[in-house]
Amino acid sequence: MLLKRIVCAVAVCGMLAGAVVAAEKAEISLEGVKCVVAPKAANAEKSASYKEGQVFFCCDGCKGKFTKDTEKFATKANQQLVATKQYEQKACPLSGGKVNPEKTVKVGNVEVGFCCGNCQGKVAAAEGDAQVALVFSEKAFEKGFTVKKAEK
Repeated sequence: MLLKRIVCAVAVCGMLAGAVVAAEKAEISLEGVKCVVAPKAANAEKSASYKEGQVFFCCDGCKGKFTKDTEKFATKANQQLVATKQYEQKACPLSGGKVNPEKTVKVGNVEVGFCCGNCQGKVAAAEGDAQVALVFSEKAFEKGFTVKKAEK
């Protein structure tokens, strides 16, 4: 009888944990979000844990490439964490300074703020992958972004 209760309690805990994960995934919008490996739309069913969030892929092949060499795709994965609102900006990604709300640049599908016109201008002058690398490289990401805390 005790064993039966323990098994039931474990099953209920498992279901609740699954419901929480499903609810967290449901809050993530993938509208306009691309796979971190290929330039195709991200699929909510194809994801992997990364940092304190989830990154999304177009297919299992891309997911496999990412898990095999995460470092190669880190910059685009960092960008996707911000685009899906799992991470939020805390400071200028170039200097680490306080963000001036009047100094912004759209990097891919993410609006990014900078501390000054110099940082803003440097990013605005860059294009494509070079622009993404300036803002979402590991060093810049660590300076400028933090995991978004759950709202209570």
